[in-house]
Amino acid sequence: MVGMELPGLQTWVIFYLISFVVILWAAFLTVQGVMLWVSLMLVIIVVGVNFVTVYNEVKRHASRKALQRSFTRNIVREKEEEMDGQKKH
Repeated sequence: MVGMELPGLQTWVIFYLISFVVILWAAFLTVQGVMLWVSLMLVIIVVGVNFVTVYNEVKRHASRKALQRSFTRNIVREKEEEMDGQKKH
């Protein structure tokens, strides 16, 4: 399968819905002209948390892929050795 697998899709949906609500609230505060620093801080926090979350998911996916590669490397080697052993007989 090509691409990233996303375990717990419901968790991601809830996470991004909450992020969307926070961004909408920040936009509302900005349009009203009150508490501009609060809305800016909310946007920075949401973008930062999203970046860190996605970055950690990419790292976790890469480490899982490397672990799978190390497992299959031994299996492929064993199959090649079996094939070489069968060809010699």
